[in-house]
Amino acid sequence: MSRVALVTGGGTGIGAAAAKLLAAKGLDVAVVGRRAELLEAVRAELGGNAIAIVADVGEPDAPQRIVEEVLRAFGRLDVLVNNAAVIQNGPLESFTREVFEQHYAVNVAGPFFLVAAALPALRASPDAAVVNVSSSVASMVKPGSMLYGSTKAALEYLTRAWAYELAADRIRVNCVAPGPVDTPIHATYTDDLEATYADLARRVPLGRMGHVDDVAAWIWFLVAPETAWTTGNVIHVDGGQVLGLPQSAGG
Repeated sequence: MSRVALVTGGGTGIGAAAAKLLAAKGLDVAVVGRRAELLEAVRAELGGNAIAIVADVGEPDAPQRIVEEVLRAFGRLDVLVNNAAVIQNGPLESFTREVFEQHYAVNVAGPFFLVAAALPALRASPDAAVVNVSSSVASMVKPGSMLYGSTKAALEYLTRAWAYELAADRIRVNCVAPGPVDTPIHATYTDDLEATYADLARRVPLGRMGHVDDVAAWIWFLVAPETAWTTGNVIHVDGGQVLGLPQSAGG
């Protein structure tokens, strides 16, 4: 019987790429997101038994409902990929309480309560794995990123805490921390995407922005049977961004 994976933020970007790779590796996949049309397109591409669940993980009742829908469809849940996120950059004084609370609802509370809701199913799995998707800005100070970065730093702490607490249940918990990746999320906080991409790329020692497949490969690797003896890790998939600016960028 195939393992079952739940991927949040599965309609675009890293989430969609991860869902496709997990399906290609033989897993049954449920994709979750807020936009039905995008989700359905991914689900159709996945084929097989894949399902799409329209939900905002930041809503209080969403985690339990999502897990229940997955269990109704498949009867099990083995892999959870916490990828859904929101981002808004700016100076301290620009953030309203509403924006602050939305970031923590989606980026922190969503994964927190999804893991909690999924625990019974994950405990019943012979090969359970959770992968959280963080960001390089959790480990470095980047102008304007204090709110988003703080949520991702929280997610990395939760990765280690869950890995420690759930080890007795043989549930592995790891994290990938991408650098700048070409995904639709960047268009949500900038009006000049071309200039933003150029600035992001110049800050990466390996000289380019990442592709969604760069990150999806690591998500698969961290849930694969071959990595069954690793937990509590934060893997930087960022072209070396956390190492500092390359010399050509003024370092």
